[in-house]
Amino acid sequence: MFYGAAEFSRDCDIAVLSDERNFAKLTSAIRELQGECIAVPPMDWQHLDRGHVIHFRCQHPDATGIRLDVMTKMRGCGAFDELWEQRTTIEDASGAVYELLGIEDLVRAKKTQRDKDWPMIRRLVDAHYDQNRSEPTDDRCRFWLRESRTPEVLIRVAAEHPDLLREMLPIRPLLVETMSASRTALQQELERERLQEMQADAVYWRPLMRELESMRAEKRKRPE
Repeated sequence: MFYGAAEFSRDCDIAVLSDERNFAKLTSAIRELQGECIAVPPMDWQHLDRGHVIHFRCQHPDATGIRLDVMTKMRGCGAFDELWEQRTTIEDASGAVYELLGIEDLVRAKKTQRDKDWPMIRRLVDAHYDQNRSEPTDDRCRFWLRESRTPEVLIRVAAEHPDLLREMLPIRPLLVETMSASRTALQQELERERLQEMQADAVYWRPLMRELESMRAEKRKRPE
């Protein structure tokens, strides 16, 4: 929403530093929010270092029903120190400060096996392009060429910045299709890329899903 690609939901994803003192503060915050762990894994922060996400439902009157998904790592993203270094800091009109995943890390984190995440990637990059196209720095152009899922944007940026296109071709081979300005061919390559990323995410989660299934089975064995 802050990046201009609104998706209205009642959940909030939180990436945290894996540190005992930090976990103590997090535990206190969850208690203050009257957060209840609503799924496996249970509220044991050691699961976060395995790559799991711990899910909570808040019961505090000011946050009733809000779901918090807590994690320390995401496929395709760097360590927390890198995420923090690349973060975006926003202050709203009331003075509240929000530390957000940087736009590039957010896009990488959205490359999941869930179909619903891919339109969001396109909206995020399109919004970034619309907001910054009048000031196309090299880093911004690299981001658009690396992550845009809109053929028209890719073709336009490639045509306007041929040197950067040549630099990015080894990183994202589908950009070769921008040279012929074939939207159809580019769309086909984008779809192939999406399916490959979805498969990579499924492979990443396969051992973690087995662990979750074991946790569910163990939970079912326990007496009520």
